Amino acid sequence: MSDRPTLSGSEPEPESESESEFGTGSVVEPGTVDRPTADVWAALGGPAELLDRVAFHGPQDGLPSGLPVRRFARATVAACSLAAAELAAHRGGGPVPAVRVDEGAVATSFVSERHLEIDGRKPVGFAPLSGFWRTADGWIRTHANYPHHRDRLLAVLGLAPDAGPEQLAAALAELPGEQVQESAYAAGALAVAVAPVSTAVHPLVETREIGTAPVRPLAEAPLDRPAAGIRVLDLSRVISGPVATRTLALLGADVLRIDSPRLPEAEDAHADTGFGKRSTRLDLADPADRAIFEGLLDTADVVVNAYRPGSLDALGLAPDALFARRPDLILAQICAWGWTGPWAGRRGFDSLVQAGIGIAAHEAGPDGRPGALPAQALDHGTGYLLAAAVLRALTDQRTRRPGGRHLRFSFAGSASWLLHGIPSEPPKPSEPSGLTGPADQALPGAEPYDPARWLTETDSAYGRLRYARPPIAYAGAPVDWAGPPGRWGTDAPVWR
Repeated sequence: MSDRPTLSGSEPEPESESESEFGTGSVVEPGTVDRPTADVWAALGGPAELLDRVAFHGPQDGLPSGLPVRRFARATVAACSLAAAELAAHRGGGPVPAVRVDEGAVATSFVSERHLEIDGRKPVGFAPLSGFWRTADGWIRTHANYPHHRDRLLAVLGLAPDAGPEQLAAALAELPGEQVQESAYAAGALAVAVAPVSTAVHPLVETREIGTAPVRPLAEAPLDRPAAGIRVLDLSRVISGPVATRTLALLGADVLRIDSPRLPEAEDAHADTGFGKRSTRLDLADPADRAIFEGLLDTADVVVNAYRPGSLDALGLAPDALFARRPDLILAQICAWGWTGPWAGRRGFDSLVQAGIGIAAHEAGPDGRPGALPAQALDHGTGYLLAAAVLRALTDQRTRRPGGRHLRFSFAGSASWLLHGIPSEPPKPSEPSGLTGPADQALPGAEPYDPARWLTETDSAYGRLRYARPPIAYAGAPVDWAGPPGRWGTDAPVWR
């Protein structure tokens, strides 16, 4: 198995399974293009000469924050749009289309779950026991949206199963934050002490190239469906993985999400992220279901795995086992806390990583209460990064070197880039038009942000949905998904 960094032009390294041989991309020096977009594109191994096709326009006040969330968000969407345009050009035989990202669409999509309405009803974002709480020595963030996480949290604190926010607050106020954090971790609950800004820097993306096995030829595809015919097994939940696969479905991929019948899922979450794809349930411990899954895996082009690292290894889905079986596969993974270090195997959600890596402390209010980003930006941004990397890998397999690709992302990597890797915007003079170049900033009298412009409605199996339009933007890009989400877990486990 040959592994090497993502940048073009170097020779393969000697055969090795070392984790250190994941390539982590490079940084592009400031130039005439948007610096964060250039950095993302370089990390993905994209050709630098395509960056001059990217421009931004639209309102710039949709994601207000003390951190450069707007630039982070638009860079991830721009890179994904450019990767889609690159694949479209490869499959259509024409030039790479221009990318013109609407910042209003980006801001709206990054809070798509908050804009969702189902027959006029707005889903609840966080459960009553999820949030920031005072401890004896600071603050802690809990995540108890799923019933099993709620039950474990209450049990580890010695609280009754029906305890409410008042009882939880009283119990936490008596205990040190780290003690609660470690006890919760040991019990399978989710609580993370709010920490100062971490100086650790995690890579934004890690890539291994696996051998040179032939890959399946791709036929010509329409400009608005560059991923047409690509089969994606979606092993992900909640936001980041489903955002990535929702984006691949937008671009024409046949996405089939697979869940265990033993794990509950919030149907409202699926109503937001299930557009364009299908969903089924298989018990991989059942021989009949496992046989069906194996057949799907044999003919998949891409596997997206956003489960906790190692949690699927016993089912034969460890990366090396997958590549031994399918050396042409693209495997893309997301974890919470980074792929190395003592927390690498821990569970985590966007809100918990914000607390544990210092974003909550950075965004704290005058009273010292921890703050949060204006969106679940680690979730959404990492999702668009993963989709971009898959699209780039599909092109790269067919234009430079075949073989498999192992792509790894983490919320910690996205968070450390947001905290440490995106430079401040330089001042720039007013421009007469709404189109801005690479170093744009909000200007007096600029177009105000109104999310209603990027919302639309459709009928679905869940009822009438009001939802955010996709932000992917290149000349000829799709403006909406091919269809609304179906009921979670009810589709047949077959490719289209």
